[in-house]
Amino acid sequence: MSLVRRSNVFDPFSLDLWDPFDNMFRSIVPSASTDSETAAFANARIDWKETPEAHVFKADLPGVKKEEVKVEVEDGNVLVISGQRSKEKEDKNDKWHRVERSSGQFLRRFRLPENAKVDQVKAGLEHGVLTVTVPKAEEKKPEVKAIEISG
Repeated sequence: MSLVRRSNVFDPFSLDLWDPFDNMFRSIVPSASTDSETAAFANARIDWKETPEAHVFKADLPGVKKEEVKVEVEDGNVLVISGQRSKEKEDKNDKWHRVERSSGQFLRRFRLPENAKVDQVKAGLEHGVLTVTVPKAEEKKPEVKAIEISG
């Protein structure tokens, strides 16, 4: 089990810390779990991979409609993924035995590298998975000029 995990490779201060007492506290004090579950969704986990052609972000957002998600680029190179999953409507006659699915707002920001084409970002939500693709600019290969040697 990893104690510390980086959630953003380009931001060394973006760390997720493992709290060994988190689950223990939730099981002792059940009412405290509601806020923690909302917080869990607030920190939606997002994978970021780089391919030769693009930066690809994937987030599992089950039960979230595309109208409830926003994908934006701010300050020229910061990708912002945000949204909200509404809480299920409660009927006063319902008796809940367990609530484990999270709800609430989420917001994640990623500073994109210089080679990102932020004007060509594409996003799609299919089967509860949000995929955001940011194409990369082609690397300019250095021009090599042969120099004639005199003598």
